[in-house]
Amino acid sequence: MPEIIAPGLQLLTMINGYQLSQAISTAAELRLADALAEGPRSAADVASIVGAHPDALHRLLRALASAGLFHESEEGLFELTALGQPLRSDVPGSLRGWAEFVGRPYHRAAWAALPHSIRTNETAFNHVYGKSVWAYREGIPEESAIFDAAMSSLTGRMLPALLDSYDFGHFRRLADLGGGNGTLLAAILARFRGPRGVLFDLAHVVAASGPVFEAAGVADRYETVAGSLFESVPPDCDGYMLKSVIHDCTDEQSIEIFAKCRAVMETDATVLVIERPVSGPNDGAATKFSDLNMMVNNGGRERTRQEYAALFSAAGLEIGGLVEAPGGWAVIEGRPI
Repeated sequence: MPEIIAPGLQLLTMINGYQLSQAISTAAELRLADALAEGPRSAADVASIVGAHPDALHRLLRALASAGLFHESEEGLFELTALGQPLRSDVPGSLRGWAEFVGRPYHRAAWAALPHSIRTNETAFNHVYGKSVWAYREGIPEESAIFDAAMSSLTGRMLPALLDSYDFGHFRRLADLGGGNGTLLAAILARFRGPRGVLFDLAHVVAASGPVFEAAGVADRYETVAGSLFESVPPDCDGYMLKSVIHDCTDEQSIEIFAKCRAVMETDATVLVIERPVSGPNDGAATKFSDLNMMVNNGGRERTRQEYAALFSAAGLEIGGLVEAPGGWAVIEGRPI
């Protein structure tokens, strides 16, 4: 058998990457990192905690140990490594929610239809399931909860860098549009004492926000408003924040959302688009693969600075500034023309 040269081995590892991703997702779903949080355990002990088959779980643990997420001792005990720590549910910057979400069967099935999107420029998810991903999850509360946890997981991961990079303290009344359960807005209110917050999202989403703001100690400084971005946005705010919202949308939808904001904005108000702008050639892999994820799942896209400027302009806004944050994130300010 011919020897596999280094580039071929590297490519083979990439090709088989789905196996590692699914194994990590399974570990997240079973809360294996939580079960190992207090120290080394045998596979049998972990299996009894999480409700799994001891031999099957041992095979999963040793595979993930070979990838560096766990460490397997000569005595057959498993413990968390530094790489595996973010799979715990109770640590700052936890990625457990996101790891569980990416292994959901419906998400994998949409990605399996990526060739359809590339051939047709159509959304793979709609092709596979005959409806949008939002309509699909709306009818399955369990999947909606897993998705919300995934979004909170990603937001929590980037929050410290964002709050260190951008001054939200000068706003009087800051609306988080499509803000989910309020993870981002609560953290902003806790860091910056000036603004009051408005959490805007669908009724069943904002209804779950109370514990988030109570835990942050800012429950007295925010209100919830239920509604759809495509119908209206709350008036009387000087800041309108859209974090990881516009990348879910087509250009036409994005312009519609910006126009709804512009219609209620005073001249000193600002739209804050928090996204990861697409960088130049051969760089920014995380953003460019996120762009493929948007194509596959919801018909949106990641965009360059110039593309955001064009969307702003079509809605009567212009870029007032762009503040970069670590991890490829940026706060793009849109101000009335």
